[in-house]
Amino acid sequence: MELTDLKIFLAVAEEGSVSAAARKLDYVQSNVTTRLRKLESELGVPLFHRHPKGVVLSERGALFREYARKILQLAEDAAKAVRETEEPGGTLAIGVVETVASAGLLHVLSDFQTRYPHVSLSLVTGTSPDLCAKVLNYELDGAFVTGEIGSSLLVSDYEIRDVVGLVTRSGGEEPDLSRATWVVFPQGCPFRAVTEAWLESEGLRPAQVIETATLETMLGCVRSGLGATLLPVSALPEGDGTLRVVPVPEAYRHMTTRLIRRRDRFVSKAFTAFVERLRVHGFGGQRAFVDAPPDARYDKEKSSV
Repeated sequence: MELTDLKIFLAVAEEGSVSAAARKLDYVQSNVTTRLRKLESELGVPLFHRHPKGVVLSERGALFREYARKILQLAEDAAKAVRETEEPGGTLAIGVVETVASAGLLHVLSDFQTRYPHVSLSLVTGTSPDLCAKVLNYELDGAFVTGEIGSSLLVSDYEIRDVVGLVTRSGGEEPDLSRATWVVFPQGCPFRAVTEAWLESEGLRPAQVIETATLETMLGCVRSGLGATLLPVSALPEGDGTLRVVPVPEAYRHMTTRLIRRRDRFVSKAFTAFVERLRVHGFGGQRAFVDAPPDARYDKEKSSV
């Protein structure tokens, strides 16, 4: 069994087709077919079920895929470990939820790139569940995710404790929870889940929902008066007079965002240096509420609406 066989197997599993995998790898299709059959012969089990439109993993194939990923990642980590120089270098792929992709993070990244110009840094945005999956699948070195991690294979290297508030258009009336339109991220977003949990505690369901994938669009919707949203106060532009933030009940007022990585993966000097710069800058954390009177009705133990 060779590493190339594992790469071919994973490509076929991902593409669901031998021909598509051959194109992706720039191999001759007959070579891919031969190597795949050789691998199945060595293992003594079929790794795929063939059908007219392609292939799907068999039960044994799905199990083998997890080991193949680990073997290839261990080989890559071993190469990185012996090639590392005193100065951080190489690639560093970090996932970021929209609520963390703020000016504060850009300042940290700018400082990081200035100090370590030999690191090729890439950022990937997504929802917390998607980013966790990418970290687990070795697609990202680490990721900022919000809420509970939910896997013993993941470990946190940096935490941000945020205050969550109800964000509305400045100067407008506080929304009636029973009739409000809510601007939310896609399913899987912890802030959307908190919104739904808060409304459910009031015996309500969202009257109308506007779903968006970016923080910029979300804030644009709020500024225009299309709806309200729940967000960490630290995600809002400082000094933005177009937005108003009102406290929500204590049970829904706090959220933790973590920089996670796989526990069993090689930690590069680039990743260690990145975490160090986060700590030096004190990135993230709580900010005070804006335009929030102490007797705001959403701050009461139980809302009156």
